[in-house]
Amino acid sequence: MAVLIAAGWAATILCVCAAAVAGDATRPVNPYSGNAQLAQEGGGLFNQYCSHCHGPWAEQGERPRDLRRLRIRYGDDAISVFYSTVSTGRLEKGMPVWKGVLNDETLWKIFTFLETVQTED
Repeated sequence: MAVLIAAGWAATILCVCAAAVAGDATRPVNPYSGNAQLAQEGGGLFNQYCSHCHGPWAEQGERPRDLRRLRIRYGDDAISVFYSTVSTGRLEKGMPVWKGVLNDETLWKIFTFLETVQTED
């Protein structure tokens, strides 16, 4: 009986670890992360496409729309939340679907800009 319980716990731990690794494997990767020139370009794109709801340069005080708080709200999953949200939208909240309207290069430049304006509080 003890052997079966130990085997069950081992299987559970292996599944949890495998799921964690799989989660990291499916997380999108920003090809422009850390590129200051493209972050500046992304800021211009952000102002063109996103500022009407999220404020110029992402300076918008309303917390649900304040994209300077992505890291605080979502931690390491911020990149996944961003990409999912811009790809599929949140129509019930007024967020349109940008996938197909803007190409991935543009979306990643915008995210590169957003990485530079994240706040700690």
